[in-house]
Amino acid sequence: MKKNPHLIPFILVTSLFFLWGLANILNSALISHFQPVFDISRAQALLVETAFYLGYFTIAVPAGLYMEKYTYKKGIILGLLLYAIGALLFIPAAKMLTFAFFLLALYVIASGLAFLETAANPYVTILGPRENATQRLNFAQSFNGVALVVGPYLAGLLIFSGNEGDMATQEAKVQAANAVVVPYVGIAVAVLVVALLIWRTQMPEPDKGDKLKFDPAIFKFRHLMLAVLAQLLYVGAQAGLWGITIDFVTEMMPGVSKEVASGAYLVAGTLLFVIGRFIGTFLMSYIKDSTLLGVYGLIAAGLCLMGIMLGGAAAVYAILAVNFFMSIMFPTIFGLGVRDLGKHTKLGSSFIIMAIVGGAVFPPIMGILSESVNIQASFWIPVVSFLFVAFYGFRGYMHPKGFVAAE
Repeated sequence: MKKNPHLIPFILVTSLFFLWGLANILNSALISHFQPVFDISRAQALLVETAFYLGYFTIAVPAGLYMEKYTYKKGIILGLLLYAIGALLFIPAAKMLTFAFFLLALYVIASGLAFLETAANPYVTILGPRENATQRLNFAQSFNGVALVVGPYLAGLLIFSGNEGDMATQEAKVQAANAVVVPYVGIAVAVLVVALLIWRTQMPEPDKGDKLKFDPAIFKFRHLMLAVLAQLLYVGAQAGLWGITIDFVTEMMPGVSKEVASGAYLVAGTLLFVIGRFIGTFLMSYIKDSTLLGVYGLIAAGLCLMGIMLGGAAAVYAILAVNFFMSIMFPTIFGLGVRDLGKHTKLGSSFIIMAIVGGAVFPPIMGILSESVNIQASFWIPVVSFLFVAFYGFRGYMHPKGFVAAE
């Protein structure tokens, strides 16, 4: 039987999708967990998302430039090392019981993830026959979805379990802070093993294509500029919604513990997100991608309004259902935004990726709204965001009259 030379590299690269999905979704648990541990407000706790997405925003372009100068393999290894270092920084952060130290650790983790996300997609496309590239990419991305389901369950089991009592004593706070160390040290070990395996494995190099360079002509593409704004608003809404879900469940449904809110309710929401991605991809065979984006944007905004207007379990279920309709937004906005950019595609892609800084900006604003008004009022931010996404799907993606596609 002929050995497939791409099998081991493909497995290793696919593991990257799982690893960055896990880091992303665990933020939801940290936001809820850190509030009593450090005696901070919800808005302050949501700075977890700010530190995380700021890492992506500041390092995404340097990561791309690094891999253009050296190799994708070296970029992946550097990214994994940064990821592991950030995770291990949770040890001194817990010992010192300092919230700012945890934020620094999360920034370092996200800096590493910027390298992984930049390299993983082009890598998957070359690890096998060209005609199956899209199928391989979808398969690899499904492991990102697996992480979104596994993460909240692990958080309920390892972070919240036994650490939801009275935080009045320093000893209780130290114990609760140390609860986050075990999962992150475990992640660091797994990441370092993957880094070692990639270092020892012969990996083909993707074609780097044209050099990334700035051209002011990029600003003439109206559909791209609106895509950047739509992505900024979407990622901000998604990060804020995931970041506040555990608190929302426990506040709307008294008696539900954070362990259950994470291990059952947030898991249900992220599972809907994963299912929505598959169903949305299927529906695009019959419905125009932009139209589906517009419809999903309207439904997501409507469900957020239900979360604001209703109470109890009904409000919770409405917010959890939003996950299904968020599922296709990031890749669809990206695809519509870079369409017909020609030689400007690489720069346009960078602009849309940098728009994830919305995840650093909007969650703390939602936190402020949740405390100055009430937690339901914080969902006005996603309402506005999803309405703009809907506008982009129905009208914003269109090229103006006289538009000429770039070569």
